[in-house]
Amino acid sequence: MNYIYIGRIVNTHGIKGELRILSDFEKKERVFLPGIEIFIGQEKIKEVVKTYRHHKEYEMITLEGYSNINDVLKYKGKLVYVKREILKLKEEEYLYSDLIGLFIIENEKTLGKIKEIVYNKANILLEIEGKKSFYIPLHSNFIKKVDLENKKVFVEGGKDLIL
Repeated sequence: MNYIYIGRIVNTHGIKGELRILSDFEKKERVFLPGIEIFIGQEKIKEVVKTYRHHKEYEMITLEGYSNINDVLKYKGKLVYVKREILKLKEEEYLYSDLIGLFIIENEKTLGKIKEIVYNKANILLEIEGKKSFYIPLHSNFIKKVDLENKKVFVEGGKDLIL
């Protein structure tokens, strides 16, 4: 089964069992919906989203069958996943996490391999591990083509970012 990480339950909210999720998942509009199945914790406990709202920097959900804070406290601190197929990705679409392990290519030269996706306030950065580690913004000014099949990301101006 292909599970995708979408966030972490950081706390509860109120007394009616609402959960506060911290998420930097790029396709929130496809996963934080009433009726969507989510999977919580390492055990991947299946639950169904009953309600959703965005509040400050959090995604706030309630789960079907729960209406009391005491019933959902067990989920505090747990990671939240969805099954990949519910995302209904189109052929050219990908998730940021799909890029990890792909090679960065510029002018037919390999600059390194994507090690991590780093989220900061201004940009989403690809951490590249090569002769020297460096970062490339995940932005169309730099990223020209993503070829998942051949595990390559073609860039322009990436060499200039190596310090």
